[in-house]
Amino acid sequence: MSLAAATPPPADAVLVSHAHEDHIAGLGGYDVPVHIHTADLDALRSREAMVAGYGLPRDAAAEADQALLDHFHVRGRPDATGFDDGAVFDLGGRTVTAVHLPGHTAGHSGFLIEPDGFLFIADIDLTSFGPYYGDVGSSLADFEASMRRCREIDARWYGTFHQKGVIEGTAEFRRRIDAYAGVVEKREAELLAFLREPRSVEEIVEHRLVYRSHIEGPQVRPVERRTAAQHLDRLTSEGRVAEVEEGRFRAT
Repeated sequence: MSLAAATPPPADAVLVSHAHEDHIAGLGGYDVPVHIHTADLDALRSREAMVAGYGLPRDAAAEADQALLDHFHVRGRPDATGFDDGAVFDLGGRTVTAVHLPGHTAGHSGFLIEPDGFLFIADIDLTSFGPYYGDVGSSLADFEASMRRCREIDARWYGTFHQKGVIEGTAEFRRRIDAYAGVVEKREAELLAFLREPRSVEEIVEHRLVYRSHIEGPQVRPVERRTAAQHLDRLTSEGRVAEVEEGRFRAT
């Protein structure tokens, strides 16, 4: 974010973890090759595609598009190229290996820098907010698999985006990522408790699994709806929730 209004430091290339505005605000200062996982490539190339991925109502999508331009300087990078899981960027003396960690977005990726042993895991951010899988291309199942994959990578340091910064040591990282994954379990437990009586999806949206009650914004209801739908699908398939009448669900 700080690069958006400043002269960026020199770089030969830019690796982008995923196509969200807060991760690409500084790209306007770089006329160098830009790389992102192929599943997020369209969203990085086109601001319109990025906004569509948020799944907002039409009027809110127009406002979001303008905000991306005005506040995050997102103009799209049609020159960006895609990489796949395991792609290696040789920097001379050290390498950066792309680690595909989908769930937050379809192309969300980390980067393992060796021989330093530094794993950047981007928006698997270990915050108390918990995993975010509320975009159109998000996936609860993929996010959980990505957390398990991170847990098994034996690095010396783990770098997160947002507030938590760098965590040193595998044991401490595993403790923190287990707590982070536990937020998903808490959401599911809260949903099951709420479904002791039959509830509609809209009632679940109003109850909220993700955002606190005082949070407002055009993204809240779409994110809550997509989050609830993913948990309902899983709990229904496991036989822990049943659709007792059309559009109404109850814990079994």
